[in-house]
Amino acid sequence: MIDVGGEPRLTRLLAPRSVAMIGGRPAELAIEQCRRLGYEGEMWAVHPTRTDLAGVPCVPSVDDLPGVPDAALVAVNRHATVEAVGRLAAIGAGAAVCYASGFAEIGPDGAALQEALVAAADGMPVLGPNCYGTVSATVGAALWPDQQGCRRTDRGVALVTQSGNIGLDLTLQTRPMPIAHMLTLGNQADVGIEECLEALVGDPAVTAVGLHVEALHDVTRFVAACRLASRRGVPVVALKTGSSTRGAEIAASHTSSMVGSDEAYQALFCRAGVRRVRSVPELLDTLHVLDRLGGLPGNRIVSLSCSGGEASIVADRCEGLDLSLPEFDGARVDRIRTALGDPRKAALVSVSNPFDYHTFIWGDPERLLATFTEAVTREPDGSPDAALLVLDFPPEDPASDLDASSWWPTLEAFGAACMVTGTPGVVAASMAENLPLTVEASAVDVGLVPVRGIDEALVGLEAAAWWGRRVDGPPPASLPARATAPSGRVGGTWVTLPEAEAKVVLAGYGVPVPVGEVVGVEEAAAAADRMGWPVVVKAVGVDHKTEVDGVAVGLTDAAEVTGAARQIGLATGAGRVLVEAQVGGPAGGGPVGWPVELLVTVRRADPVGWLLTVGSGGILVEVLADTRSLLLPATDDDIRGALQALAIRPLLDGHRGRPGVDLDAVVDVIKRIGAAALAVEGLVEVEVNPLMATAEGATVVDVLMQVEVPEEQS
Repeated sequence: MIDVGGEPRLTRLLAPRSVAMIGGRPAELAIEQCRRLGYEGEMWAVHPTRTDLAGVPCVPSVDDLPGVPDAALVAVNRHATVEAVGRLAAIGAGAAVCYASGFAEIGPDGAALQEALVAAADGMPVLGPNCYGTVSATVGAALWPDQQGCRRTDRGVALVTQSGNIGLDLTLQTRPMPIAHMLTLGNQADVGIEECLEALVGDPAVTAVGLHVEALHDVTRFVAACRLASRRGVPVVALKTGSSTRGAEIAASHTSSMVGSDEAYQALFCRAGVRRVRSVPELLDTLHVLDRLGGLPGNRIVSLSCSGGEASIVADRCEGLDLSLPEFDGARVDRIRTALGDPRKAALVSVSNPFDYHTFIWGDPERLLATFTEAVTREPDGSPDAALLVLDFPPEDPASDLDASSWWPTLEAFGAACMVTGTPGVVAASMAENLPLTVEASAVDVGLVPVRGIDEALVGLEAAAWWGRRVDGPPPASLPARATAPSGRVGGTWVTLPEAEAKVVLAGYGVPVPVGEVVGVEEAAAAADRMGWPVVVKAVGVDHKTEVDGVAVGLTDAAEVTGAARQIGLATGAGRVLVEAQVGGPAGGGPVGWPVELLVTVRRADPVGWLLTVGSGGILVEVLADTRSLLLPATDDDIRGALQALAIRPLLDGHRGRPGVDLDAVVDVIKRIGAAALAVEGLVEVEVNPLMATAEGATVVDVLMQVEVPEEQS
């Protein structure tokens, strides 16, 4: 939202020239925090009875303030909060940070009060309620009713979280990574993560943004902000927590327990160019590396350590990451051996990548510098893209009698080698406690990025390589509304369409389905004769037919069909069955006789969008759990890439003499299924399992479709 002056709504909050603290002890603590950060703007205090708060003279009400504050901390009870916000809005304040709880998080009564709060704000930005506050360390403004760990800085990363306590914890981090802004959002009654990201990306003091996301509310706006961040070279890292009940509600599908809302957020982050992490330390470490390195041109790294064990750890960890450890060519090996010095000792060193340079050059600055320089020098092709040094220091413990002096030449030589060659360098200890704060500071001074763990360093390097090759996709405006903002459940009932009816729906969008009829049990043989042999007989009114022996395949004569129809009808209690022409299978003969069974689902994943999932199909779908997910709309290349990332790719390409599938036809059918899903009114989920893919095309063999209908129609 942009205000009438064309300025982002949060501009005054991020760099306030005046602040008002409203309340008692929490407001007093905020004043103390502003002083600690060296805030130089105007500070005013509001309290009905006190004469001052932490030495700042009080006025009894908002209307008595000597000026209009750019930002205000409202730290009074929930009912008084609504009144104070209304008065702040009336005088034209820039923003209100609402500390009180007891709003939407407690139920309907609180939700009504929260609506009243937003109405009272009348367009003025409100953070919270039920939030811990904000810190703008670039100007020293702390609308924060407690202690916090930020320090004054000219520029740095920005952190946004819905959780006040996580926000506090984040400010206490001690990495050499300055925090420019900390924003906690609480209930997000008004200002959400999306608007914060917009404002932060537009702040030249912000070098990277870290998000703790429980839920998004405006996905289109979020993607637009992420695109802007990408264009401006501001990395965005997200920790997504919490789970949706939506997946649990879709109980009829095979994949509801396997592909939940988490997969939808993962697909969203991939599309938006957001680096996802899984823990708070990983959020900070990845943000730290991206902030310092930016994007790397590639994923090729050189690893250095004076231990074969550490070299093995690096090699093992890289196996699970998108990082490459290119081998040294013969000329580089020779140069490294020469740099090591004593030929007899150098002959004992296996020069490879990861490189264990051994300890005989330990403490020798010249040999260390020469060796490291040869190891990290870039080739004409630009490799390596970055270098990693594994180095553990003794602790900085006054009670310890360990002498760390012999460790320093290694750090200094690596820093010098990276500086001379222009190769980005990361230094990591195998354990966090083995990288003291003084070492981290010195590493930064010589141009290195210190990271408190091998895994953390490698994950950060992988993120930097990923960020370096990011490619902006189409702008969010090109996405259809139903793909970006699916409607929530509004009181309707979810019903499962009969399979035959669902296939008619798909066929209407050009999706290939087999010829079939729903007939009485005794009419099944005649129906089979009309459509040709072999046929399949299926139960009707059953979602998962294999669980009740509700499918008979490869039937080639009337007696088989009649027997199968009677048995299935008896087992299900229905007097009717579905008879279909068989697709593929051994009885089909030829290339079509060896299909690959695929799973294709499209489901509503509120609030993210429509999630397309492709994977291994058949009765083992949940056991194999071999799936890839995308957000709709998806391009042909997106779908093809997802299929080629599956574990069953060899089957798609052709395996052990069997022909591969017509991948172009498979992609086309999947696109048509997606188009149908977006077009069907009230659709909740469509699951095709299996989609029979062969060398001659692809056909939907079984489908489960759920739609939401108004209560009066259910």
